[in-house]
Amino acid sequence: MLNNGDRLPAIAAEDLDGNRVDVADLVADSWAAVLLYRGHW
Repeated sequence: MLNNGDRLPAIAAEDLDGNRVDVADLVADSWAAVLLYRGHW
């Protein structure tokens, strides 16, 4: 859990098209809720 003022740790993931994205870059200048979905087991 992050506290108020904490920075988002570096998280790299693949989008639905298989492109690598840096989650922190996507939400750098705004508030965001980040939901991570693992997919099928």
